[in-house]
Amino acid sequence: MLVDFNTLPETSRVWIYQSNRSFSDTELEEIKSKLDIFIESWTAHGSDLKAGYDIRYKRFIILALDQEINKATGCSIDASVTFIQQLEKLYNVDLLDKMNVSYKQGEFVAHKTLTDFRKMAKQKAVSKNTIVFNNLVTNIEELNESWEVPASESWHNRFLN
Repeated sequence: MLVDFNTLPETSRVWIYQSNRSFSDTELEEIKSKLDIFIESWTAHGSDLKAGYDIRYKRFIILALDQEINKATGCSIDASVTFIQQLEKLYNVDLLDKMNVSYKQGEFVAHKTLTDFRKMAKQKAVSKNTIVFNNLVTNIEELNESWEVPASESWHNRFLN
């Protein structure tokens, strides 16, 4: 059951998929249409899942699920990953690689491999004040409070000495 992302409770579980590049406006419209169809039919053991999505910075696909009604199951999570893999193939992007880092350079969102981010930290090209995207957040409340944070407040801090 597709619902507006902004109507979901803060306790809703989230999965964040970051793209290695920005999507074009045309791609975004197509992806939104595909997300509408996927979420409308997304189920757990045959029961509807109350879920929504948001796309931020033309780069991050965020799925959210109100688990007070029905919880995600292994099969429903697998279905969402399969859907994301289909988007990867269709748009020739990387959405599942957790070894990549996105961070802000002014209003621009940059994307680097973890190895390159570590090198940049050593070269002082990024600092503890660099705004990073902590894609390890687990619910909407954390998304709102701890997703875009200075690197010093995220797991990224271990690279910044």
